[in-house]
Amino acid sequence: MQELDILIQAQYPLLYLLTPEEERAEAALAAIARALKPQRRLFIWTVTHGIVEYGNPRSLTQHNTQSPQPAIQWVMEQKDPAICVFKDLHDFLDNTEVKRWIRDAIFSLKGSHKTILLMSPVQVVPVELEKDICVVDFPLPDMATLERTLNRQLEQTPRSGSLTPDTREKLVKAALGLTQDEAEKVYRKAVVMHGRLSEAEVEIVLSEKKQLIRRNGILEFIEEDETIDAVGGLEELKRWLSQRSGAFTERARAYGLPQPKGMLILGVPGCGKSLIAKTTARLWGLPLLRLDMGRVYDGSTVGKSEANLRSALRTAESLAPAILFIDELDKAFAGSAGSSDSDGGTSSRIFGSFLTWMQEKRSPVFVMATANRVDRLPGEFLRKGRFDEIFFVDLPNTTERMEILEIHLKKRRRDISRFDLRQLAVACEGFSGAEIEQVLIAAMYEAFAQNREFTQLDILAATKATQPLSRTMMEQVVALREWAQQRARPAAASVAEYQRLEF
Repeated sequence: MQELDILIQAQYPLLYLLTPEEERAEAALAAIARALKPQRRLFIWTVTHGIVEYGNPRSLTQHNTQSPQPAIQWVMEQKDPAICVFKDLHDFLDNTEVKRWIRDAIFSLKGSHKTILLMSPVQVVPVELEKDICVVDFPLPDMATLERTLNRQLEQTPRSGSLTPDTREKLVKAALGLTQDEAEKVYRKAVVMHGRLSEAEVEIVLSEKKQLIRRNGILEFIEEDETIDAVGGLEELKRWLSQRSGAFTERARAYGLPQPKGMLILGVPGCGKSLIAKTTARLWGLPLLRLDMGRVYDGSTVGKSEANLRSALRTAESLAPAILFIDELDKAFAGSAGSSDSDGGTSSRIFGSFLTWMQEKRSPVFVMATANRVDRLPGEFLRKGRFDEIFFVDLPNTTERMEILEIHLKKRRRDISRFDLRQLAVACEGFSGAEIEQVLIAAMYEAFAQNREFTQLDILAATKATQPLSRTMMEQVVALREWAQQRARPAAASVAEYQRLEF
C-alpha cells in the first residue's frame, strides 16, 4: 500500500484500485487516511447506500447520493480533506454524463487534499479518462497477514493444540495466493472436515487454490502422477533440472542465487517435451499451471484479450512459486509479427505484453515452454535473458529407445524378460517416444483381437507398419536439427558430452 499512500500524498485526484477484497482494502485506506497530514476523512459510495462515512452506521448516509452524478457533485462541494471511495463505478463508466462529472471533478480536486478512488475487481478505464487516472493493484495478503488469519482460527479451534513452527509455515504458505476471506473459509473448511488444523490439512488448503485456477478459466491446474524417471533418455536435461530443484528455497536466496526465469524446450514432436515439463513440477514440488493461449484471445470486446492475459499472469504470480507451462509456443505466438491486418494487432499486443512480463517479473514463476517449429518463433523469444536455457530434444538413440520401451512395457506387464529390447530398439530407428508407445499399443490391440498375449513379433510387425514422422517430414526435422546444433543445448547426455569434448 506504500504506492497508494504516496499517490494520495502527491494529490493525485483520481485513482483506480483493483481488488476483490473490499473489507481489507477499506481497512488499509482508513489507516492511510489517519496517518496523513492533514488527516483525511474516508467516505464510501455504493449504488445501494450512497455516500457513507467509514466507521459510521450505514443509516447515516448523505441524502440523495445513490446515483453517481450527485455523489460526485457532493465530493466536489466538500471542504474537508477526504478520500472518497466509489465501489463498482465501472458499471456506470459508459454513461456520458458520469464521465463528464468525473472529468469535472478531476479539475476541481487538483491541488486539494481530496481524492476520488474507484474500487473494483475489474479494470474498466474509458479512453476519456486514460490520461487522468492511475491504476493500482491491491496486493494479496502476505505471510504475516495470513499468519494472523491462521492464529484467529486456531483460537477458535481448541482441539488444534499448539502447532510446530514447520506445520504453521506449511499452512500459511499453502494459503498464499488466496484472499484473506478465502483463507479464512478454507481454514474453517479444514476444521469442519477433521475437527482441527494440522499438517494433514495442508492438502485441503491447496484444493482451494485449484478452485481459484478453475474460476480463472484461462489457466489449468495440472496434476501429473508420473515422476521424471518415466522419461526415457534426456539425461542432460534431467541433470539441469535436478540441479535447480531447490532454486526457490530460502537457502538458495541466502546463498546468493537468483531465481531461475524459465526454459524453452525445442524438438521433434512426440519426443517427451510436454512430459518433461509436467514431471518437473513433481521434481521441484511446485504447482503446475498450463496457460491456454487459445482462451486468452477474445475478440468480443476491444482490450479483452490483453485483460485476460494480465488476469492469468496475475493469478500465476499469486500462486508463486509455481511453474507456468505453455505448450507449443510456436503456435501460440506464430502470427504476432503480422497480426495487424488479421486481428487489429491483438496478437502483437499480447506478444509484447508477455515479453515485457517475462523480462520484468520478480515473482518466482518459472516459465516452461515447448515448441516444434523454431522457424515460426519470433526472434525476441530466442535471445539470451528471456529463458535461462534453450534445450533441443532430438529423436532418441538406440540406448534411449531401449529405456523408452522398458518404461512402456513395465507399465503394462510386470515381467518383460521375454522381450529383446535391443532388437526392438533397432527396429524403431527414427521413431519418437510417442511413436514407440503407439507401436506397442497397436501390437497389444492385434493380440487382444486374437485373444492371446502380445509378443516380440507383434511389436516388430507393428513397427514395420508404421511410418515415423522423421521420414514423412524429413526436411522439417533436418532443418530443426541444423538450427539447434549451434544455437541450443542438447537434452541427451551423449550428445552434450560429445560437444564438450569437441570444444
